[in-house]
Amino acid sequence: MKYTVGLQKRNTESYIRSIIENKDHIYEVYFSWGDFPNGRSNQLADECYTPWELQDHQRETLQRLSAEGIRLNLLFNANCYGRESQARSFFEKIGMTMDFVAEHYGLQSVTTTSPLIAKFVKNNFPDLDVRASVNMEIGTPQGMDYVAEYFDSYYIKRESNRHLSQVKALHTWAEAHGKKLFMLANSGCMNFCSAHNFHDNLVAHETEISRMDNAYEFQGMCKEYLAKEENYSHLITDTNFVRPEDVQKYEPYITAVKLATRVNKNPERILRAYTNARYSGNILELLEPAHNIYPYVVENGEPLKLVKINTELETL
Repeated sequence: MKYTVGLQKRNTESYIRSIIENKDHIYEVYFSWGDFPNGRSNQLADECYTPWELQDHQRETLQRLSAEGIRLNLLFNANCYGRESQARSFFEKIGMTMDFVAEHYGLQSVTTTSPLIAKFVKNNFPDLDVRASVNMEIGTPQGMDYVAEYFDSYYIKRESNRHLSQVKALHTWAEAHGKKLFMLANSGCMNFCSAHNFHDNLVAHETEISRMDNAYEFQGMCKEYLAKEENYSHLITDTNFVRPEDVQKYEPYITAVKLATRVNKNPERILRAYTNARYSGNILELLEPAHNIYPYVVENGEPLKLVKINTELETL
């Protein structure tokens, strides 16, 4: 199986080296650019570095990956672009950015949540693959058909991951219409999360939100939900991640598997686990978000097991 992996704001040397060493397993590397809102935090916002330092670091990283012949995927996957969503100046900025990235590093594909951005890319960069973001939550052939004019490939809805019959149905339609399917394997998001779209909108507007005198902080409903021990028992069925050992089951239907790595504390561990198709330990550590339900862990195995750590032994 091939994998797509994401860059972080401050990519460690060990992570970049791990990507390069495993490039035979890498379908592409995805990243956001500049101050464009995206599905994670602002690429140029970090309390320890200036925006210029972060941009220089990213440019150096992209240059290294490009020199290794690794495909690049540019993200325009914010859930909302506010008043700029349809603005001519916004699309001019997108076009200039894509021209710059393509000229300096090469660019093979774009992932977006916006049908308008998809339309713009199709009209102006016809050689690029335009992919529907997982945040569009496309889980039926009908959903793919609605936007088939704008997209060449699709991330399937997270909740479809463990339902192979659904994946097969999506693949049948995609193959008949010359499209490709991708999936996100290690999401820590809860299935059918009632606050998912709200949270994604907050992330898209986080720069302007951070400037406000805010009355509340929102870190995701999953954190509140998993603050209650009585909810641990059904955490496994409430999530949609696919174990590294099970990914090969999807190879006949999925072009490549996305690994969420942009905010995980140890992206090398994620990449190593999936390229090796095995992992021993608490599988929650491979997820994004990586839920901490200490003193419990979810022990990877067949089947997955919720286990309480012996804290008395740890103290000794």
